[in-house]
Amino acid sequence: MTQQSSSQVNAKITDIVELLRPAQWVKNVVVFAAPAAGLKLLEVGSFLRAAAAFAGFCLAASACYAINDVVDREADRLHPTKRQRPVARGAIEPGAAIGIGIGLLLAGVGLTFGLLRAQSTLVLVLYFFLTLTYSLVLKQVILLDVIVIATGFVLRAWAGAVAVNVPTSAWLAACMFTLCMFMGFGKRRCELAMMGATDDAARHRQTLVRYTPDLLNHLITVSAGIAVMTFLLYTRDVSRTPTPFPKEQLFITLPIVVYGIFRFAMVTELGLYSGPTEIVLRDRPLLLAILIWAIAALVIAYQGVLFGPEGLIGMLKKTGVT
Repeated sequence: MTQQSSSQVNAKITDIVELLRPAQWVKNVVVFAAPAAGLKLLEVGSFLRAAAAFAGFCLAASACYAINDVVDREADRLHPTKRQRPVARGAIEPGAAIGIGIGLLLAGVGLTFGLLRAQSTLVLVLYFFLTLTYSLVLKQVILLDVIVIATGFVLRAWAGAVAVNVPTSAWLAACMFTLCMFMGFGKRRCELAMMGATDDAARHRQTLVRYTPDLLNHLITVSAGIAVMTFLLYTRDVSRTPTPFPKEQLFITLPIVVYGIFRFAMVTELGLYSGPTEIVLRDRPLLLAILIWAIAALVIAYQGVLFGPEGLIGMLKKTGVT
């Protein structure tokens, strides 16, 4: 193989990886929410099933991205950053991208059907068709576009619960939905801030014409308040869906939650990032707040495992290590 042909192959592989958008797989971490709340993450079998659900959703999400890039290729060419996507810039042909998407979907369905319960596969397929419908139609419907995005995250969380066979908390689903709705409106604010009130913004996404800055600021404010309230209701409601850990203690993490939401809302105004994923991964104060909250939540959830008489610390004390 000549050096030129080798570089072409490497470029093609790079284009395919870019088409799959692996950085966006961080969204599928939501799959682990229910297993974590059900104290299943330390059980090897449950962790592997949750990991299989995570992998399945990564494959399905990449399938959606590949097909979406074909649908949006003309509009993406008008966007300052999306114009560099492989299909938009002509590095991958539309037919090839659709073929890759179908292959990824079949792989995701095969993985979940082979390793998990049939219900997990059903949730995965439902997520794919909801996302496909969003790409084809619903993204052009104001308000409903963001609601559909938030519903996709609820389906991810539901898939994690089904994979490890733990009860689905209605308030946990509400927290997920309202928080993601807030971030969805933030994404629209990022797009509007990046493109401005130009004809390109309207051609890129029709809803941006009606999503004015004032309206988005109002929607972000309202959805942020709802997200905080549902988090509080989740922590204080102990009667409907019992949990194996004292979730009311999550109340003490409220300042971190509020800071994270306010920080995200502030950063969206700057127009420096293309969307929530980029904000979460690149804004260090927000990323630090998320990590601190995650550590605090895990300590609260697994305090019995860590600090109980038969827990890790207790066993270390018995052996004289501490």
